[in-house]
Amino acid sequence: MKTFLALCAVVNLCAPAARAWDYEGHRIVNQIALASLPTNFPAFVRLPAAQERIAFLAGEADRWRNTTNPVAKHGSAPEHFLDVDDLPLHGLTDQTASPFRYDFVAQLRLAREKNPEKFPTLDTAKNTDHTRDLVGFLPWAINDYFAKLESGFSYLRTFQEFGGTPEEMANAQQNILYIMGVMGHFAGDAAQPLHTTKHFNGWVGPNPDHYSTNRTIHAWIDGGFIRATRITAPELKPQVRTARSFWGEARPDDDVFGESMQFIMEQHALVEPLYALDRDGKLSPRSETVRVGRKFISGQLIKGGQFLGDLWFSAWQNAPVDKFLKTELARRSEGRAGE
Repeated sequence: MKTFLALCAVVNLCAPAARAWDYEGHRIVNQIALASLPTNFPAFVRLPAAQERIAFLAGEADRWRNTTNPVAKHGSAPEHFLDVDDLPLHGLTDQTASPFRYDFVAQLRLAREKNPEKFPTLDTAKNTDHTRDLVGFLPWAINDYFAKLESGFSYLRTFQEFGGTPEEMANAQQNILYIMGVMGHFAGDAAQPLHTTKHFNGWVGPNPDHYSTNRTIHAWIDGGFIRATRITAPELKPQVRTARSFWGEARPDDDVFGESMQFIMEQHALVEPLYALDRDGKLSPRSETVRVGRKFISGQLIKGGQFLGDLWFSAWQNAPVDKFLKTELARRSEGRAGE
């Protein structure tokens, strides 16, 4: 155990910020989501090369974070988390945080301007990417990728039904695979309870229950434990149900944002149980009760994959015909007919 924790400490020192699941964990989430898709889901996604592409892209968003450019980090780092327990500090809840990203940023700014005494002075030397005063944008990131995926299925459908060329349809399919793979990263982030809290890497503040303050816990949960206990996608896939749409006929205005926020809140409720597992030794591979910790972590990977499969399925099932593209294809067809 000490060897693993020492390795995690090195990872933490080298990484620019805490991450949710290592590549292996994110890959498992995407593979579980693929296993959840029903047989009537578009066949091109089922091709072995496509499935490998989607699995590989599970790690893409973390690869972007390896940049040293502070402006680029500013745009990408907050996408991976939402510190739910910092919302009340801003006078917000999961219900009152605006689903519109920039309106939400304005809510944060107004709260700071109204009650500056509530917020600690930022150390500018440690805030070169200007993210230390943000609580994260994870549900907004999921919402954005869902909209892109729904659009991808819309224009693929339109190309297929109204005269797209084989090249156009092939490119549309490749775009869809890319979006599916990358958005999987954020669904995986949402399933890691430490990405929903200010206690993301050791307990901060009052600690009556004696939770770990060690800054190795995040890296251990993300990858060390998964590798040490050999959790794999094939063993988890049989536990996955078939993906289904979030909505029937009535689709709410905040649709995926609301679903994402609810999912994140459910995982946030598991922050203390996760710390308790660590405190009680149930996340140690040498513990006689490690099966309890293994079941918990496996369950979170399954939840992430199940949520992702539902996102993919909902985007496909609810994608309408792209009316603008349909009109353009009709014009193109008429032009060819007049040649």
